[in-house]
Amino acid sequence: MEEIIFPNQIRMHRRLHGMPMQELADRLGVSLSAISKIEKGYRRLNQEQLIQVAELLDCSLQDLYVNEQNSQQDVVQAWKREQERRSKINQSAGLKTLGAGLRHIRTNKGLTLIEVAEHADMTLSVYHRIEMGQREVSDKEYRNIAKALSMSLDQLKNEIQNLDSQGQLEDIIEHNDTRYKLLNNARYANIGLSSADSDDEIMIPVYGTGNAEGNIIIDKEANFKEVACPSALLGKQSIYAVNLCTRRLGSLISNRAVLFVDPNEVVSSGDIALYYISDTETKLLSIREDEQGQLYGLRWNPDERINFSNSDLTKIHKVAVIYL
Repeated sequence: MEEIIFPNQIRMHRRLHGMPMQELADRLGVSLSAISKIEKGYRRLNQEQLIQVAELLDCSLQDLYVNEQNSQQDVVQAWKREQERRSKINQSAGLKTLGAGLRHIRTNKGLTLIEVAEHADMTLSVYHRIEMGQREVSDKEYRNIAKALSMSLDQLKNEIQNLDSQGQLEDIIEHNDTRYKLLNNARYANIGLSSADSDDEIMIPVYGTGNAEGNIIIDKEANFKEVACPSALLGKQSIYAVNLCTRRLGSLISNRAVLFVDPNEVVSSGDIALYYISDTETKLLSIREDEQGQLYGLRWNPDERINFSNSDLTKIHKVAVIYL
């Protein structure tokens, strides 16, 4: 399950809810030290834990993210200072130049992010962060990237140095800086990963209209809009997206969210999923597990529990990534 780290307001909502830190740790099944680090934005959460936190603190996922409109100013300023600190470290370490150079060379060779990542034995998200200048690179990783670009390590270093001295990387660095600021603005925060890069975006359709029962109608023959596929889902041919046009999950998810659905992923407790009750009509559910290990679905407004048979599992499509 994808892990994420982000500036958050978990501590504020926990205190407003009157919940001690130890209680939250116990209910999440982690240590007290881990909760402290999570609340400070130093430790990662997975998607299931994030949903659990929102449910335990009776708030939406969007409420957990820092934003300039609703967050305490000291929290906002602390996060801005941290971003500036990281940016200065990256700049002094030459990471921005390295990332811009890799992107320039990759693009000229007609290679995609996925191709280079796979041949360098990296995940797409790791290589993408390297090209964005937001991740350090070990000697082994540097050699693997050079090999993926069909170059020796010395050739790659010299080429990046030449590009930098000729001023050919400035526009790419500026582009990356702008994009990084957007991706770290809480209004653009998401569960999972951002789309890989505007030059490599793959567009996928977004469906969904609501009905009186709070169900979502998926009519793939109707006109639809498109949205960039998240990098975590690139290469998966069956992905589609859905507008959140129901409040049957209460405030758990922002009503502006777009849900990226992977029908081939196996669902488990803690997931959000679409349950098809006909070819076009679905119910958006929070997936749970009873004491016997049997999965069932929950939704609210009004409360409703939906039990599944084994044959129903093929009708359940997992929500893999959520854009808030």
